[in-house]
Amino acid sequence: MAALPDARLPGRAPAAILRGMAESIRIAINGEQRAIGAGATVALLLVELGLDTRKVAVERNEAIVPRSTWQAAPLADGDRLEIVHFIGGG
Repeated sequence: MAALPDARLPGRAPAAILRGMAESIRIAINGEQRAIGAGATVALLLVELGLDTRKVAVERNEAIVPRSTWQAAPLADGDRLEIVHFIGGG
């Protein structure tokens, strides 16, 4: 998995700041519980996880989250995410 070169998204706080926010929410990522800063979006979560956003698909609460909405898709307490990372082969 390749990390993105910059942990910032336009108009958003770096993911590390979101982890340190006083308010946090609990979500499940591929079945594992995780605390993240309140106000985090799908896009910020993917940056924090170091995932190459060109090679992942995200499902939230059993519904696919379109890539075009990741920056505006807020995460909420209790959300269940499944993140699939595609790996090419030959």
